Amino acid sequence: MILPGAMLGMLGGGQLGRMFTVAARTMGYRVLVVDPDPASPAGSIADVHLQAEYQDKAAMQQLVSQCAVVTTEFENIPADVLASLAESIPVRPGASCLRIAQNRIREKTFIKDCGLSTAPFVALTSVDDVDELARQMIFPAILKCAEFGYDGKGQVVVNSVEETRTAFEALGHVPCVLEQKIDLKQEISVVLARGIDGASRCFPIAENTHREGILHQTVVPAAVDGLVEQAAYQMAIQLADALAFEGVMAVEFFISEGNQLLVNEIAPRTHNSGHFTLDACVTSQFEQQVRMVCGLPFGSTRLLSPVVMVNLLGDLWPEQAQPDWHKLLSHPELKLHLYGKHTARKGRKMGHFCLLDRLGVGLSGTAEDLWGLLP
Repeated sequence: MILPGAMLGMLGGGQLGRMFTVAARTMGYRVLVVDPDPASPAGSIADVHLQAEYQDKAAMQQLVSQCAVVTTEFENIPADVLASLAESIPVRPGASCLRIAQNRIREKTFIKDCGLSTAPFVALTSVDDVDELARQMIFPAILKCAEFGYDGKGQVVVNSVEETRTAFEALGHVPCVLEQKIDLKQEISVVLARGIDGASRCFPIAENTHREGILHQTVVPAAVDGLVEQAAYQMAIQLADALAFEGVMAVEFFISEGNQLLVNEIAPRTHNSGHFTLDACVTSQFEQQVRMVCGLPFGSTRLLSPVVMVNLLGDLWPEQAQPDWHKLLSHPELKLHLYGKHTARKGRKMGHFCLLDRLGVGLSGTAEDLWGLLP
């Protein structure tokens, strides 16, 4: 076990790294953050902020010399950097997990190789692939860049082979996944922790609503059938085991109108849909991440209260002015979390709030009413 007092290394300094840093420092650890952004949300509250690129050899050497373990806050850290670090220091999760998750073609192939279902898809790497493989697809479909796409970025809805060809060219001929659009009933996610001993523990299932490809709202408990709930837990654990994962990860699922459960994505890190755990569970996903990377026992994942989490995007900051927080903070069971980002812009995640209610009556509607009060 790595016990309090040790320095923990975090690659990535956004809001997920920030909330990890808060949890770690609350537990008595020190945190070293590597992030090139001088205004990094995590770096601003860490014990040490190395303002450097992830391939910076001097920074990586300092990380190795000062830290007991290294973890990550997002999946686009170069996998070869993690593999190199792992020669000298524990890295959790490992390079192979990120290598799979940071490329949609590898990720979806991995999921199918595990015997689990996804939406029908084909991999496109050239215009010739579009002409040949796209004809296998039932439209409408979504063309997604294989790498670096998130929150709806690098994605285009297409309705024919011709539209697919045009979109592929517009995306710069980069490798893509063409995925059949599902007749969608619900979107859910499972956030789970897996320890260095291979044991796993899941948080309650989250029911998610997206707007323009960005998570808008998460409701827990999710309104899902008990059999679907258990299947989602089992599938998430199966994927974590197949990855030999160490840390906290999320698995996003589609539920079709025919009640078919399909794996959408794997996120090898803490997740936006797990933010409800900060206020509504005995242990947050970020404390659990600290526990897992340090080899500690699980914290309880028990839900203390029904909860809805709502994202606050930069759209709410008119001309960079602060929204009227009094409207939110006047609600006695609302918990506001802001990420310390200095510049707001459309679609940028600036914070979130969690609204709790012991009975859960009208919770989602109340949250929407409060969100609607903001500019």
